[in-house]
Amino acid sequence: MSGVAFLGMSQDEGFIYGKITTIDDKSFEGPIRWGKEEVFWTDMFNVAKEENNNLDYLTREQRKKLEERHHWNNGFVHWVSSRINYYRSDSYDHTHQFVCQFGNIRSIKPTGRSSVEVTLQNGDKFKFKGEGYNDIGTNVKIIDAEIGEISFDWGRIEKIEFSSTPRLTKKFGEPLYGIVETYAGTFAGYVQWDHDERLTTDKLDGDTSDGDLSIEFGNIKSIEREGYNASRVVLKSGRDMKLRGSNDVNSENRGIIVTSDKYGRIDIPWEEFKKVTFEDKAPGKMKSYGDFKHQKKLEGTVTTRNGESHKGRIVFDLDEESNYEVLQGKRDDIEYIIAFGDIKRITPKNYDFSDVELKNGQKVLIGEGQDVSDKNTGILIFKSGGDPVYVSWEDVREVNFN
Repeated sequence: MSGVAFLGMSQDEGFIYGKITTIDDKSFEGPIRWGKEEVFWTDMFNVAKEENNNLDYLTREQRKKLEERHHWNNGFVHWVSSRINYYRSDSYDHTHQFVCQFGNIRSIKPTGRSSVEVTLQNGDKFKFKGEGYNDIGTNVKIIDAEIGEISFDWGRIEKIEFSSTPRLTKKFGEPLYGIVETYAGTFAGYVQWDHDERLTTDKLDGDTSDGDLSIEFGNIKSIEREGYNASRVVLKSGRDMKLRGSNDVNSENRGIIVTSDKYGRIDIPWEEFKKVTFEDKAPGKMKSYGDFKHQKKLEGTVTTRNGESHKGRIVFDLDEESNYEVLQGKRDDIEYIIAFGDIKRITPKNYDFSDVELKNGQKVLIGEGQDVSDKNTGILIFKSGGDPVYVSWEDVREVNFN
């Protein structure tokens, strides 16, 4: 680990912590890292839902209109969204991706190489599949206080139980905090480089005229893109070098993610990225496990374009039902991933974009994604008693969340 103190011990509470029990009943406790990636409570857990029963609330006519709007283009049946599967009968699957932050989870129990049972902090249990996502079936690391770092194969794990993080004597590294400049503006927050490196001990790889380098992020002051296939790297010592030849520093980079207090999670593609400058000190503490304990169903009011108002429990896009699930959309090719619990209001503006107002007062116009464009499959509102009201996306004027 670099000798740089970076963000200090106050960030310990932001690390994933828990107990891993193996199939032969051995237990190990400490900070946890998912493969080479997720290590903070704010990191995302991605899986596929096994089923979605909300489609059952739609009438045959509503299903037909939904089919026509989503699957016909120039006379050919196709899928606008890869998350929906089509059948020529009146019954078709409609399962979506499930995304939440690790802080929302109480336990994870593998039920197969690509399946899992997840229990949330509020006690809700779900069964998920891992097809297409690397959060199931991966190896999981833990730093046991006595033994040190251990890496477990997924097949060896019986159960992972999460708990509040104590003061840590050993950890995987310190979080990276920085200011990221893009062509669409500047974002400050905790940084994930290439969707992967997020700790001071993680390394940036690249080639120079003098040879191959692998530099700990804790020693880096800034990284600036130079064209599509190289980056200018400045170390905290003042040393300056140009790196190329690796997906860390060229156009093969998968993107720079910023976890921001203002907007949630922001995923910046390489072509929009300009420069990141790392800071030795963050302005506040990372979210702790306790910050995620308030989990509840979505409630609010849906106003239609003809002036009707429907108040009750909300199922958004026939799928998202709880405040820990996320809304996704893009602006200027930058993707915003926002927990529904942070959203105050959503106002569709046209076929492609919606205004999203957060409870902290921030506003952003985002589109393209299924949640915020005409790809949205509509909203169910459960009032007291009886069947829910269904409002198609084109009929929505505004959604206000409690």
